[in-house]
Amino acid sequence: MNTSALRAQIQQAQQHETGSHQLHRQLQAQLPHLHPSIQLPTQDALGALTRFVIAYIEQVPDVLDAANQVAREAGVEAQIKPVLKVAEQFFLQPPALVAGHDGLSGLLDEAYLAHRVVEEVNDRYITHLGQPLIPLDTTVANLIAHQLIGEAFANQLDEAVHHAVDGMLDENTFSQESVQVYREQLSSPETEAAWKRWPCLSSQLGVELQLEKQRAS
Repeated sequence: MNTSALRAQIQQAQQHETGSHQLHRQLQAQLPHLHPSIQLPTQDALGALTRFVIAYIEQVPDVLDAANQVAREAGVEAQIKPVLKVAEQFFLQPPALVAGHDGLSGLLDEAYLAHRVVEEVNDRYITHLGQPLIPLDTTVANLIAHQLIGEAFANQLDEAVHHAVDGMLDENTFSQESVQVYREQLSSPETEAAWKRWPCLSSQLGVELQLEKQRAS
């Protein structure tokens, strides 16, 4: 994994934002039109939303490093690392789909791709083993990012993720003894404690998704 290159790219985008305020202006324009399910603090809503986007982007290299470490310890690095490399390449060499998107606002698209790859890996492990590979739930954060990116474009990004992951994690992946052993490890107190350093990103930053409220309306 070359997550140092991801961190350098994020730092460069933050410097771009300091001079251009591109992300700030974009989110300011979106704020009055956000989906009602996205709940922000009444005070400094724009600041909370901006901090969420920046943290969502900054978390990508940490999540990929952690996922790679978990896969190595679980003995499934050979199966998982190629998928994580796809997420990494979405950042370093984004597909033509996101060409021309620069700065932090552009990295939001690429961060969404990377986070969704990890989410797909987890979903497939849950389907086959009843447990995620990585006990890190970014579902709410991804749904909020999906709304910020825009339904139509985010759906295209989702298709790119499915296309990238399909065929990389097949039935043989989940029949390996090392995977079965890791399933037992996931239930251990040690594993649970190790992942407590990954709180829910959205709630940590004061951004929530009120799905129940949305359905009731």
